[in-house]
Amino acid sequence: MSRPAPSRSLLRPADVIDHVTHITPEFLADRGLHGLLLDLDNTLVPYGSYDEAGVAQTLTWVRDLKLCGVGLYLLSNATGQRAAFWLDKLEFQGVGLAGKPNPRAFRKALRALNLPPAQVGMVGDQLFTDVLGGNLSGMHTILVRPLVTNALPHTRVARRLERAVLKRYGHDWHP
Repeated sequence: MSRPAPSRSLLRPADVIDHVTHITPEFLADRGLHGLLLDLDNTLVPYGSYDEAGVAQTLTWVRDLKLCGVGLYLLSNATGQRAAFWLDKLEFQGVGLAGKPNPRAFRKALRALNLPPAQVGMVGDQLFTDVLGGNLSGMHTILVRPLVTNALPHTRVARRLERAVLKRYGHDWHP
C-alpha cells in the first residue's frame, strides 16, 4: 500500500468542494482517478435521511458516473442496515460500520474496485475519518461540505476542530 508523501499533512484534503456532484468525469480525469470511495451521511445523503426524493440529483450523478465507467464503492461508518438501505438505491457495492479511518477498510474497498490507491478518490465530509483514512491509504482525498448540520454530538465537536485545521490550509468555510 503506498503512503502519502512525508511533507503532506494527513489531515489536508487534496480538494475541497461544496457538493459531491461537482465531481465530474473531467474532474476525475484531470486527477487520474478511475474510482471513488464515497461516504454516506452528509456526503451523499443528509444525515439520518431515508428520503430518496431529497437526493434525486445525487442519484442521477451516481448513475451518470457509473455510465462513464467510474468505479464506486460506499465506505460508511453508518449502521449496516442504513448502508444496506442506501446501497439498494445507489446500486453499487459498499459497507457500513467500516471503521474509518482504519486503513483496513480502505484496503478492502480498493480490492473491491480492483484499482490502486493513486487511481481512487476518497470523498467525504469529515477530516478525521474520510480524509485521514484516505491519506493514510495513499488515496486522493476530496472533502465536501456537509449536507446538513444535524450531526451526532461528537461530530459537532469534531466540526469545530475541522474548521481550525481547514483554516490553517486556507479554507475558511463553515460546514
